[in-house]
Amino acid sequence: MTVPIALQLYSVRKALAEDFAGVMKKVADAGYAGVEPALGVLGATPAEAARLFRELGFEVPSTHAPLPLGDNKARVLDFAATIGCPRIILGGTGRHDFATLDSIKQRCDLFNEAQAVAAENGLAFGIHNHWWEFQQVEGRYAYQVMLEHLDPAIFFQIDTYWVQTAGPDPAQVVKELGSRAPLLHLKDGPAVRGEPHVAVGDGVLDFHGIVQAAGDVVEWLIVELDDCATDMVEAVTKSCHYLVKEGLGHGKG
Repeated sequence: MTVPIALQLYSVRKALAEDFAGVMKKVADAGYAGVEPALGVLGATPAEAARLFRELGFEVPSTHAPLPLGDNKARVLDFAATIGCPRIILGGTGRHDFATLDSIKQRCDLFNEAQAVAAENGLAFGIHNHWWEFQQVEGRYAYQVMLEHLDPAIFFQIDTYWVQTAGPDPAQVVKELGSRAPLLHLKDGPAVRGEPHVAVGDGVLDFHGIVQAAGDVVEWLIVELDDCATDMVEAVTKSCHYLVKEGLGHGKG
C-alpha cells in the first residue's frame, strides 16, 4: 500500500497569483490527491479556495500558518476551519531562534502554547523544519533538544531535503522520529543551500530509502519546491508522476 501525494501550494505561488483556478486545475491534472495551502500566499480567499478544492476532489491534510497565538489566533483557526484541514503547521522558524540551547527552549515554550490552542480547537499542531534544526548547537543537534522540551503531541513535518542539506541522513531521521513524523516534505536538488531545486527524482535524494524508513507511519508525501531551476508547474507535475511511477505514493483515484 502506498500513501497519497499532495502539493504544498507555496511551490506554485507565483503562478497562483496570476491564475488561481487555472493553475489548480493543472495541479489536479498532474494527479495530486491533495493540497497543502499556506496562509497568506494562497492566491484566493479561503472560501474560494475551499470551494475549488472540493470541486477538484482535493483532500487538505494540513496547512502552513503562523502560530495560532495572539493577533494570529483567530485568523489561523478560521482559516483551518474554512478549508477543512485537521492539522496546522508552522511553516518556518527563524534561524536565530536556534542559535543557542536557551533560545531553542524558549521557542519550544511557544510551540507548546500553540499546541494547547490547537488541541482546544480539535486540531493537531506540527513544525516544518529547515536546515538549522538539523545542525549542531553547543554540541547537540537542535531537533534532539527540541524533542526534550516539546509537548509529545506536537508532530514534525520533516522536510527531507533540508535535513540532507544540513548533513544528517534523512532516512535515519525519519526512522528515529517514527510516529512523530506522519507527514514528509519532498523536494530535490543538489542539497546545497542557495542552489535552486529540481523536480523530485532529478536530484540527489534517495526517496526509496526515505519512504522505506518511514514505513507505515507516514500518512502523506507532500511535494514542495521553494524555487526551481526549471518551469515550476512542469516540475511539480513531473514530481508527482515520478513518485507514482516509482511506487512511492499514489494520486487521485
